[in-house]
Order: sequence, then C-alpha cells, then structure tokens
Amino acid sequence: MKIHYETFGDGYPIVLVHGYVLNITWNWVNSGLVDALKPIRRVVALDCRGHGQSDKPHDTEAYAVENMAGDVLNLMDHLGIEKADLFGYSMGAVISSHLLAYHGERFRSAVLTGPLIRFILGPTDEARAGVMADAMLADDISHITDPTARPFRALADAIPVSDRQALAACARSLDESQPIPPADFAAVDIPVLIVNGENDDVAGNPDQLVAAIPGVRKVIIEGADHLVVFDPRFKEPVLSFLEEE
Repeated sequence: MKIHYETFGDGYPIVLVHGYVLNITWNWVNSGLVDALKPIRRVVALDCRGHGQSDKPHDTEAYAVENMAGDVLNLMDHLGIEKADLFGYSMGAVISSHLLAYHGERFRSAVLTGPLIRFILGPTDEARAGVMADAMLADDISHITDPTARPFRALADAIPVSDRQALAACARSLDESQPIPPADFAAVDIPVLIVNGENDDVAGNPDQLVAAIPGVRKVIIEGADHLVVFDPRFKEPVLSFLEEE
C-alpha cells in the first residue's frame, strides 16, 4: 500500500489525519492550518488510503480502521518518529480515536475535531448504512437527495484525484466498523482537545467522547458546522493547546 505524505517545518512532530474525501491539500493546506502549525511544529501529513495521491483499493476490508490507523503508525516508523502530537479531523478523528485507545503510547497529545461519534462509540445507524457509498456511486449527483451525503459527493467531484469507487468502499467500511468501548479510553493519559462546531450535525454531540477520555478539554465554536477547520476562529484554541505542550 503506497501512502503519500508531506512534511512542513521543523520541531516536534505533529501528525495530521484528514477527513473523508479530503486530502493533505484540501484539508490542511487550503484551510491555512499547515501555515499556522509550521512555526511551532514539524507537520507530518498523509493522504489516507483511498484519498489524494495514496493507493486507492476498491475492497471494503482494506479500509478497516485498524488498517488506516496502521498507516499512521507505519509512516511514523518510516520517518523515525517514536512519539508525536496527533491531529485528526472527521474521519481522521475516528482513526485518531482508535490510535488513542490502542496505541496511546505513541502520542504526546491529541486534537480531535468533528469526531464522527457513531463510528467511534456507536451504535452504527443502520438506517444510514450505505447512504454515503450509494452517493459516491450515483451516476448523477442530481439523483442524490440525502442532505448529508450530497455535499460529500459534490466535494468528491470537485477534487480531481478522487476515486469514487474507493471512497464508496471506505464509506462502507465506516458503516461496518465496530465501536470502541468507552472503557478502552480509560488508560489515555495525555492531553486531548476536542473542538467542534456548535451546529455540527455530521459529527454528532461529542459529550459521550468527552466523558470517555480522562481529562479531555472541549471547545465549541459558536455558529460553526462540520467545516469548522475552515473557520478563522478555529486556529486559536488549537494553537493555544499545542503551545502548552
């Protein structure tokens, strides 16, 4: 599995794990977060499998969360990074939650933004299973009526390197993912910041995750939605948190 990555700046490493359909450029560069983080961290960002310039298998099993989390750990090993800060957005926050629960010793702190609660703690919404995958495979975006899936399909169409079959397989894997028992977060002993938009109907209420992770801090950006990483107010709490570490 070829995983594309890029590094920016110097200093203590922070690993960035992007959201569904996005990639390094669309999630981290276009939002201004790479430029904001470079003065205080060595930024290490990967294109998750199925996205960007990384390999894009079409089988659902390839996108099991442990495989996607393994890509992060393998990249750290490849770069000789024993421990790093971690920053995950949306799907990246699902992957980062798995890393926190089962590989927490590799990280010094973590930022989770827009964590998709139903894919982290469950239960999986059976009524919505397959909706995102179907949207990715639809012949015409005008046939998609689901108000959550349609913007993701529009985004996939806007990103030239998108492979909609790979994105559909990734979505099916998320739908089939096993939740993390809250008790599995009990051993997390590093600082964790959760930042959500007040009106984020995609991620869901983060309070269950806040309750599961010991000592977590929560920041809610008033009026923001799931695209909170593009809100100019987002950078301040993240940078303040990281500068404390």
